[in-house]
Amino acid sequence: STGRLSSNNPNLQNIPIRDEKGREIRKAFVPSSEEYLILSADYSQIELRLMAHMSQDVSLLEAFHQGEDIHTATASKIFKIPLNEVTREQRSRAKTANFGMIYGISAFGLSQRLGISRTEAKDLIDGYFGTYQGVKNYMDSCIKAAREKGCVTTIFGRKRYLPDINSNNGTVRGLAERNAINAPIQGSAADVVKIAMIRIHNQLIQQNLKSKMIIQVHDELVLDVFKPELEVVKKIVAQEMVNAAKLSVSLEVEIGTGSNWLEAH
Repeated sequence: STGRLSSNNPNLQNIPIRDEKGREIRKAFVPSSEEYLILSADYSQIELRLMAHMSQDVSLLEAFHQGEDIHTATASKIFKIPLNEVTREQRSRAKTANFGMIYGISAFGLSQRLGISRTEAKDLIDGYFGTYQGVKNYMDSCIKAAREKGCVTTIFGRKRYLPDINSNNGTVRGLAERNAINAPIQGSAADVVKIAMIRIHNQLIQQNLKSKMIIQVHDELVLDVFKPELEVVKKIVAQEMVNAAKLSVSLEVEIGTGSNWLEAH
């Protein structure tokens, strides 16, 4: 429904990386032979960058243009303190709020995730929308458009239909409203990744390279790279991913290599 690729038996898109077991599993993914390396290329905060582009929120755009750490910048604005005084906990809360907004998180959802009271969570959300008024306007416009048209679209015009947006059942309607906010962003991110994949694939063929793209995991592409081709492939991947879409803020990519998937990521 979002446009992302998925797989099952095994579900390669849902291998955890944050816990020890997940990291051990990632070590099991190795190159095709000793002549190859695993290369992982990951978009940096693509969904927040798309939120900045689609909402045209002045503060969010400015934070990206200034090259600030977006979560620290958000914490600084929400808690009304200088950037250099933001604590790790404040940054962590701001990070949860930043990503939560993309998914249309409620005060209850945010309180559960952060382990704080619902009142504190509501204050955090109010502070967020006070800081990023453009984001609030964008979210409201997504829900309004979905109610009127029955669907929302990505920046490339791909539609996600939301038949439950006018449901009389509050829970069902609430889920459709969250999807109305999230689908254009997550869907646009999926579109950008697909465009990058097609262009990288074409370059690998045109340049007659042995290296292959082997999987997409959300905002990350994993390649099996023939060692002598490493620098060429790095250049192709970086160039095609960064230029896959022209947004109001630049797309950034982090590339790593290693003898297994964990080492590369």
